[in-house]
Amino acid sequence: MHQLTLAGKAYRSRLLVGTGKYKDFAETRAALDASGAEIVTVAVRRVNIGQDASQPNLLDAVPPSRFTILPNTAGCYTADDAVRTLRLARELLDGHPLCKLEVLGDPSNLFPNMPETLKAAATLVKEGFQVMVYCADDPIQCKMLEEIGCVAVMPLASLIGSGMGIVNPWNLRLIIDNAKVPIIVDAGVGTASDATIAMELGCDGVLMNTAIAHAKDPVLMASAMKKGIEAGREAFLAGRMARKYYSADPSSPTSGLIGS
Repeated sequence: MHQLTLAGKAYRSRLLVGTGKYKDFAETRAALDASGAEIVTVAVRRVNIGQDASQPNLLDAVPPSRFTILPNTAGCYTADDAVRTLRLARELLDGHPLCKLEVLGDPSNLFPNMPETLKAAATLVKEGFQVMVYCADDPIQCKMLEEIGCVAVMPLASLIGSGMGIVNPWNLRLIIDNAKVPIIVDAGVGTASDATIAMELGCDGVLMNTAIAHAKDPVLMASAMKKGIEAGREAFLAGRMARKYYSADPSSPTSGLIGS
């Protein structure tokens, strides 16, 4: 399969995984290894990656030498907060420019605030950040984010942490068909079949956290997600058969049958 290219770097895995909500850093690392993920997203406001020298550092368990660290702005509700958070992350990660932008609008549902998201994206791109952006599944605003200069656009499948799967596949198809940058589903995946469907639609990848971390067996679910992503991508490349309702089409040859 063709590799996923983000900001000029190629990755074998199309599964991006978060690092929150696990019982400890050991479980986090075990799940990451089972997932095969190469890009790992970290909530700078919630996880220590060097801000507090007195506390355990996630980067000891998930080293940048092994994973591409994707700092994110989870918990930010304004463009200014998001920009400040990513400036701090860039300092902590020795100038690392790749980041995940999310600006939330409502703490009860974590839906993105798109005016603030667009504002923050424009500022960050001007400052040299390589912005992957969480956003609504709105084809128009997704195109606006691409035109600003984001390196990947990441529409939600459904609300963060909901596990509801892809609630509007038609919007995702519109976004994919109109995009020149990678489209990565971010938020709402609940199980491996959701990830497979996203890939079958033509998404370039899937980012998830809760679906793995809150599974009864996170490590086993991470392995399932890896397989689901791979199966969905192969099915997309293979091209599914056309749907033919009420039209029988025998799978075996009908000519040359015995007795005919």
